[in-house]
Amino acid sequence: MAGRDGEKMGRALRGRAGRNQGGRGSGRGSAGAVRLWGRHAVEAALTNPDRDAKKLWGTREAIQQLLDDNGAELPSSLPVEYAQAADLARLVARDAPHQGLVLDVLPLPELSLDDVLDAAEGHVLVLLDQVTDPHNVGAILRSCAAFGAAALITQDRHAPPESGVLAKSASGALEAVPWVRVVNLARALEKISEAGYWRIGLDGEGLAVFPSALPAGPVALVLGAEGEGLRHNVAQHCDAIARLPIASAIESLNVSNAAAIALYAVATREDAD
Repeated sequence: MAGRDGEKMGRALRGRAGRNQGGRGSGRGSAGAVRLWGRHAVEAALTNPDRDAKKLWGTREAIQQLLDDNGAELPSSLPVEYAQAADLARLVARDAPHQGLVLDVLPLPELSLDDVLDAAEGHVLVLLDQVTDPHNVGAILRSCAAFGAAALITQDRHAPPESGVLAKSASGALEAVPWVRVVNLARALEKISEAGYWRIGLDGEGLAVFPSALPAGPVALVLGAEGEGLRHNVAQHCDAIARLPIASAIESLNVSNAAAIALYAVATREDAD
């Protein structure tokens, strides 16, 4: 149920402008477009009313399976080109698992933090401090969708753009979870606090232990880049810094794994309530 709530929230919030990518054979779309690949990413984009699809390439088998699973027809305005799997491989990044489907789309509309806070209804927020790996951000989006997060919030300059790699890692969640890019993460945390959220930074050096640090009200989880962790100014804008209770044999967890564990803890706390 949490995943469906997040998907409805995402589709209700879309509505501004986007970003760029371009080129052939590198996994980038035509000018101004983002190139997606893989069944879940392509299917989610095609069924997202806020996504503007520009062209679909695919094997006959993969496209037919897509139609059979959705019980619907492709938009008559969408150009479709049938191709062999080897030809599709030339349209995407090297060794990308395209699964017989490649789609060029326009970037999703931009969202403001105010848009998200107005619609969040106390659902958990996830903020990433300079996490730049698209695989990690995609995996975190997937966890956000699974556990009903209201939004993912990143800095504008120090986060990956929409891409096929990120969308494939997100497995459809890029279309469901609102993603807000802000100029200044510290100022965003101030606004989130004013909206009634308790801000918890996750760091291996934290004095509190997560999830015992969880309060009863709305929570914003803040995670930093692997190795560097949270920047000082961002940590200063958190109400608490907590660590996950992992064995001493392991120094730290991958940021996407840490996000999944923390989101699960928040979700189970809310279910218990």
